[in-house]
Amino acid sequence: MQTVTLNVQGMSCGHCVNTVEGSVGKLEGVNEVKVNLSTAQVDVSFNESQVSIEKIKETIEEQGYDVK
Repeated sequence: MQTVTLNVQGMSCGHCVNTVEGSVGKLEGVNEVKVNLSTAQVDVSFNESQVSIEKIKETIEEQGYDVK
């Protein structure tokens, strides 16, 4: 299990939190997703043999947010 913190721009409200946590949380291999609006960060715990960090970033970007 690997845990990463991603800097995500464009999140501003509870809907944003639900969108990111919901979309990333549905990916196979993702164990936990936590969004912190005040720091614009997303903590993701995942199994790297099931899902790549690139796929996680892509999923966030598909929701309209920028991953730095």
